Amino acid sequence: MLETYWTIFDEGTDEIIEKKSRFISYIALAETEAEALEYIEKLKKKYWDARHHCYAFRIGTEHVLERCSDDGEPGGTAGKPMLEVLSGKDLYNVVAVVIRYFGGTLLGTGGLVRAYTKSVQAGIAAAVLVEKRLGYVTQLTCDYSFYGKIQYIAATENVHIMDTAFTDAVTVQMVVPLSKMGIFRKKLIEASCGAIQLEEGQKKYYGIIEGEVVLFD
Repeated sequence: MLETYWTIFDEGTDEIIEKKSRFISYIALAETEAEALEYIEKLKKKYWDARHHCYAFRIGTEHVLERCSDDGEPGGTAGKPMLEVLSGKDLYNVVAVVIRYFGGTLLGTGGLVRAYTKSVQAGIAAAVLVEKRLGYVTQLTCDYSFYGKIQYIAATENVHIMDTAFTDAVTVQMVVPLSKMGIFRKKLIEASCGAIQLEEGQKKYYGIIEGEVVLFD
């Protein structure tokens, strides 16, 4: 499993015009080939009257499946440059679809490559991206006297506190980056003279969206 990777959190769509041809781009999350193909088919039905429905997708994180289609455009002028944008942005589990309504003027191979490249870039810019990171979702309970130390150590080690409950003790729910667990545990033990013990907890992907921790299945 990749420790960190970038993907799509919320789909993006945009439109550009090149010599009266409309290029409508969509960028979305797809974690399986079936999901990507279903998304492509949905847009084909929505824009049934368009001349071209070109696409590219990258599925998986370790063994990445890459596919693309020019859908009637001259070979190598649509799907390939679309795929190159996705790989160039180092995006995983992503599908891009560009719908073209022909405007009556031929763009030439170079013009098509530039148009499809620009269209996917615009779609990505309109999407919400997230860096998924592997971490341990865990919690600890401590005396009130140690809570300030926990907050300080968490901040210095990029550990994200998700929730805190104040009862007769303090219970802190947090997500610890995979690479930080060892040093974070060590610092907690040293700061509390062994009074605070931290279990690893469940390993999950998480991301930060608008300052908030989002956990992924």
